[in-house]
Amino acid sequence: MKKSALALVFLIMLAAALIVCRGGRTVKTPPKDYPVRPVNFTQVKVNDAFWAPKMETNRAVTVPFALQKNEETGRVDNFRKAAGLMKGPHRGKRYNDSDVFKVMEGAAYTLMLHPDLNLEKRLDDLIVIIGKAQEPDGYLYTTRTIDPKNPAPGAGKERWSNLRVSHELYNVGHMYEAAVAHYLATGEKSFLNIATKNADLLTSTFGPGKRRGFPGHQEIEIGLSKLYRVTGNQANLDLAKFFLDERGHYFGGEKHDSKDPFAVYDSDEYMQNHKPVLEQDEAVGHAVRAMYMYAGMADVAALGGWPEYVKAIDRLWENVVGKKMYLTGGVGARDTSEAFGNAYELPNASAYTETCAAIGNALWQQRLFLLHGEAKYVDVLERVMYNGLVSGVSLDGLSFFYQNPLESDGKSKLYQGQTIRSPWFEVACCPPNITRFLPSVPGYVYATKDDVLYVNLFIGNAATVEVMGQAVNLKQETRYPWDGAVKIAVEPEKQAEFTVNVRIPGWAQNQTIPSDLYKFADTNNEQVTLKVNGLVIALNMDRGYAQIKRAWQKGDVIDLNLPMPVRRVIAHEAVKDDAGKVALQRGPIVFCAEGVDNGGKVLNLMLPDNAKLEAEFHPDLLKGVVVLKGKAFAAVKSADGKILSRKEQDFLAIPYYAWANRGPGEMTVWLSCAEAAVKPPAVK
Repeated sequence: MKKSALALVFLIMLAAALIVCRGGRTVKTPPKDYPVRPVNFTQVKVNDAFWAPKMETNRAVTVPFALQKNEETGRVDNFRKAAGLMKGPHRGKRYNDSDVFKVMEGAAYTLMLHPDLNLEKRLDDLIVIIGKAQEPDGYLYTTRTIDPKNPAPGAGKERWSNLRVSHELYNVGHMYEAAVAHYLATGEKSFLNIATKNADLLTSTFGPGKRRGFPGHQEIEIGLSKLYRVTGNQANLDLAKFFLDERGHYFGGEKHDSKDPFAVYDSDEYMQNHKPVLEQDEAVGHAVRAMYMYAGMADVAALGGWPEYVKAIDRLWENVVGKKMYLTGGVGARDTSEAFGNAYELPNASAYTETCAAIGNALWQQRLFLLHGEAKYVDVLERVMYNGLVSGVSLDGLSFFYQNPLESDGKSKLYQGQTIRSPWFEVACCPPNITRFLPSVPGYVYATKDDVLYVNLFIGNAATVEVMGQAVNLKQETRYPWDGAVKIAVEPEKQAEFTVNVRIPGWAQNQTIPSDLYKFADTNNEQVTLKVNGLVIALNMDRGYAQIKRAWQKGDVIDLNLPMPVRRVIAHEAVKDDAGKVALQRGPIVFCAEGVDNGGKVLNLMLPDNAKLEAEFHPDLLKGVVVLKGKAFAAVKSADGKILSRKEQDFLAIPYYAWANRGPGEMTVWLSCAEAAVKPPAVK
């Protein structure tokens, strides 16, 4: 990386940057923004034993692997063909362009944390190809450019003719995100210029008094907001708002025969077109699309000063967290349509819970925190990060889950035939999404607002944060999530009075999630303790944070202790799939039982309410995890529901995120604690 560019990355602090607008460079300061500002992820050096290895695996293994897969599967060749650099038909799906952009975004983020001249050159070479594939007026959609008369199925007969299905806008939305990331990482405008040229085409084509329409798959709203943040071009933000406002008023594409493979797109609920976005109060349809739309609404609300969008996503949040979210933080219940189900429709074995939806949920929760400054959003964010999101990638960084069910018989096939994680997919949106999320993890740890410093996540790190115009050095030491002891050194350049808000997780206050969808089966009476310089202080709580206001000076240390007993979780009685069952949680980690640890079978296990469970750290298992050990009963049940026998056996549970790293086999998060809930044998 060029020295001047590297210096700018770290010297020009992008205090207003969202977790999805990562880096240290900007050219404009938005007149309006989120009330709470995340601390730029380049300012937080993660060094813990949980996230640091995952981030390094992503940098050293997953990003190069994904770049190579984009080559092997013809995704990059599509750009070469569109550029006239090689001949041949378009290969793959019409939305495959987006996978190239997402991996480039992830690569750019890794450059910000770990300069790499070879990786930088690889991105530069891709940018040259993409620039040549772009049409003179800015249009960029390889399948149409390669063969305008015969584009890939679903692309539409001509430009913008089938926005409901084409992914023309979805693709370039991801390009905008990648281009902004590249600019922030290198200072070079080569990719940013391609993105702004395309955005200029869109702003001249769509809008009031121009062409109407909206993207079937949301994403461009986020990308346009990012472009606005770095360019200051109001037309980009206005177009993001326009695409949101078109929903619920306008049909945006070709109608399809019921036998057509694209007929599913004809459901307005599927793409959140059933009501105007400001009137929506229930999460429906394709879960990834919904998460991206809600995040885009938050961006538009904050950057444009339109609070009505905040009211809408607040209603939707209550619905999702109260009725439609899995214990792992996953969303999307129906495997037939990748969609939300009805209230309390949360099946385990067929849970779709796409990795992309978990990432979208994390992005949305972060934005809600930035809007409201309440810890409950970070509670959900943490649940997603440690469970239903990181489960999407194997421990070696080379295979992935598209679908993240909460139960498996080890035989039934998941998405595209997988029974365990797969190295790639024909529809490969999830692996590239992982590559761009993991480098951004440091940006979730801290945030600021006026004279308040928020400590949101407990991750070992060293950071420099600006509070009231002064640099404050922070150092976190912790073994979280395996241990609840957290030490935070707070050292301002000179003595200064400000407030440190330390999040006290809901799970440490006997609240599983911020709704009644799940609750702990018992009450834990162990107390959270907080010390400053060795002296115990009272928990002065406000919106989920322990507030510590004082004149801080070098040498000050905060000690937080969060008791981590093993907790049993029960679901709302309306969640039929979890009736008579319990799940296990310790700290932020949700556990599961896997066949390999329990005699080959777990779906027939019964865990009595009085069974004692102990937590042990196993450094050599699954790259170091806490396991839960105890006794359970293996039950034999007839097909008519009668318990024939039950036998006590050793029981072991592992963190859910680590399942399926040792081959296929049975797995369950929810364990029977009543005979009626035990699964009968499969009918042969």
